[in-house]
Amino acid sequence: MLACLVCTGAGAGAALVVKSPAQVAADTAPPAQDILTATVEHRVISQSLITRGHVTASQHADVSAGPQADKDVGRSVVTKVNAAAGHEIAAGQVLLEISGRPLFVLKGAVPAYRDLAPGKRGDDVAQLQTALRESGHPTGGDAAGVFGPGTRNAVISFYRSIGYEAPTIEVAAPETKESKPIGTASSPVLKEAEPPSSVPVLPLSEVVFVRSFPAYIDEVRAKVGDEAGASLLSLSAGALTVEGSVTPQEKGMIRPGQEVRIYSEAMGRQFTGKVTSVGKDRSPAQDGSQDTETEKYTVEVAPTKPLPTELNGENVQLTVVAASSKGKVLAVPSSALSTGADGLTSVTERRGRAEYRIPVTVGVSGDGFVQVTPQKGRRLGIGAQVVVGVQPGTAVGGP
Repeated sequence: MLACLVCTGAGAGAALVVKSPAQVAADTAPPAQDILTATVEHRVISQSLITRGHVTASQHADVSAGPQADKDVGRSVVTKVNAAAGHEIAAGQVLLEISGRPLFVLKGAVPAYRDLAPGKRGDDVAQLQTALRESGHPTGGDAAGVFGPGTRNAVISFYRSIGYEAPTIEVAAPETKESKPIGTASSPVLKEAEPPSSVPVLPLSEVVFVRSFPAYIDEVRAKVGDEAGASLLSLSAGALTVEGSVTPQEKGMIRPGQEVRIYSEAMGRQFTGKVTSVGKDRSPAQDGSQDTETEKYTVEVAPTKPLPTELNGENVQLTVVAASSKGKVLAVPSSALSTGADGLTSVTERRGRAEYRIPVTVGVSGDGFVQVTPQKGRRLGIGAQVVVGVQPGTAVGGP
């Protein structure tokens, strides 16, 4: 009896492990493929170009020390630093002190190129008058562009408001002539000249003009005790804009007026703007070679609203909306399109296990989607499932 039970058990075990050739082939065959589908949508399609951009102000300037107005100064040295990188600066603010004298900033488009004193005339004088008035120091009845008594008093008042006395220069009094009485020799007699007088002056070494405010300190290189020379600090002024860079191939997608999305990863915020210009920019190649150049195009972007000052100098992501559908359209993923031997572009709609080829006309594309319009006599509805690819099946219990 025991022997029979053993034989029976052995036979049962053999039945479990021994398979026919057909069964082995079925078990080792690749698993069936899964059909991947996507939903037909009703949406706005935008053709976008993504690049990087740098937030910058409209004006940049390097500040250097000019010749000192005070002839008694034996050495031009930095004696005080009031500026720090990243700080916003206002009109009239003292940035540095050089040999005890201030270096301040005022609003104006004409750079300082000469000392301004009573009697001077010109556009730079008119600019100074405007800057003084905007800082709360009226120039009296002086004509625009004429450095008269009102402007002189305004200069003195301004300097005192920032904690300094206005520098002065000596001006010789004009010589006067006196004629002899009638009947005497006609040769005029020169009277002795009046002693020279001191008048206030605005030295070019003490002022930096920027086109607009707000203004920002980009970098401070000067330290107390340094010899005052070139490039003491750099600053930027005016509204923040964004400069991007694209290749010649990408340049064809961009034109002034296009919408731009400006995204700051550091702030986690998105802003909007418009393309204002696209210009050629030949920059040296970055591959270490000296003779080759890489052709690039600079894209200027003006924000729709003023950007936060914290973005000055930051690298941001730019998404340029190059084209857009007019309202919502029937859209499928671009991978749903195929071209048959008959030359027709079509999508394949899947209904249950059945598939139907639907010829379509394509429109605008972007963001991975394509506008499609079913050809005459065919229908493709919102929410339908279209084939976008196949995925190999996974065997149960497989790796």
